[in-house]
Amino acid sequence: MDNQKANLIKELISEKEVIEIIKELVEIPSYPGITSQETKVAEKIKSIFETEGIDVETQEVIEGRCNVIARIKGNDSGKNLLLTGHTDTVPPYDMEKACKLIEKDNKLYGRGTVDMKGPLACMIASMIAIKRSKIELKGDLIFAGVIDEEEGSEGTIDLLKKELDIDSAIVGEPSDLEICVAHRGLEWLEFDFIGKTVHGGKQEEGINAIVKASNFIQRIEEEVIPKIYKKTHPIIGTSSMNYGTINGGTQPSTVAGNCKLKIDRRWVPKEDYKDVLKEYQDVLDDMYKKDDKFKCEMKVMKESVMRDGYVHEAMETDTNSEIVKISKNITDEIMDKDTKLTYFPAWTDGGLLSSYADIKTIVFAPGDLESAHSSKEFIDKNQVYPATVIYALIAIEYCS
Repeated sequence: MDNQKANLIKELISEKEVIEIIKELVEIPSYPGITSQETKVAEKIKSIFETEGIDVETQEVIEGRCNVIARIKGNDSGKNLLLTGHTDTVPPYDMEKACKLIEKDNKLYGRGTVDMKGPLACMIASMIAIKRSKIELKGDLIFAGVIDEEEGSEGTIDLLKKELDIDSAIVGEPSDLEICVAHRGLEWLEFDFIGKTVHGGKQEEGINAIVKASNFIQRIEEEVIPKIYKKTHPIIGTSSMNYGTINGGTQPSTVAGNCKLKIDRRWVPKEDYKDVLKEYQDVLDDMYKKDDKFKCEMKVMKESVMRDGYVHEAMETDTNSEIVKISKNITDEIMDKDTKLTYFPAWTDGGLLSSYADIKTIVFAPGDLESAHSSKEFIDKNQVYPATVIYALIAIEYCS
């Protein structure tokens, strides 16, 4: 790490400025139900960059909802780095004063503080510091505040369709300043079992959909689950599956004519999405053959459906890649410890960048994922400023 550049960055951006940006972003609601949802946040970010003389534009993606893209241009002789994160949040739910930044015990509370307007503010501030420093970059440094990650990831898919020239990316999901080089792929599946409803006194004339669902679950336990947990990754561990909900029938004295099962399936890198679905379809097909009263439809849950041609793919980046090495070296020095290379426990837009554009991607940001979406969402104030400096120094070294 270049200590002279590190000191310069610290001179040119303050913790107070970073926290003020977090405050401004948190105070603009951007959850579902808000008109144009993320656009006011995008416009605020645009105005912040414009004040600093950084090239920036908003780009409509869907229904008046806008990404915001900023760029510090290099001299075209180096690699391009993307700093990115989403501008949407989940609803306030039962969070009090959700869109007001509250500081208490070195924690910054508010909806989106950790997921992920706080990390976005750190990225924005890092670019401001670089711009003020007048350090010349060889490659481009690009910021993308994208829409819709909490739903269909339309913002990142739009970036991919524009075929931006990006070599590496940092996704600012909260990693507690650990460097995440991988995460599982994700799909939510639902199974609709169709039976025949009759009065409980004439059970033999009905078809109990709950029983059919139970038989299916037993087959999954015996045949699919063992296969899933044999699939491993050196950093992530195993693939996984969770039975999320099951609902069926109407009352105890009526044979259940329907039953719906919903599951969460997560897979490690190198697993093929088609094979993931085939594991379940093979069981269904065999049950059709052996039971002429068995009827079930498998489909992707609507909440999990992405634009045609895209799914929630896994992410994996070689630990020997330049973005990983630079990020670790700088974080080690700034935080004065041996930074962990690990995996991210949830899904991120990094799966799209890595899988569909072959962009070497890491997930790295301040904050603990555990408080995201909760009524007490917060980001650790002590991590905010170091993250800002780290982003800036990574960008300077990677793009130089």
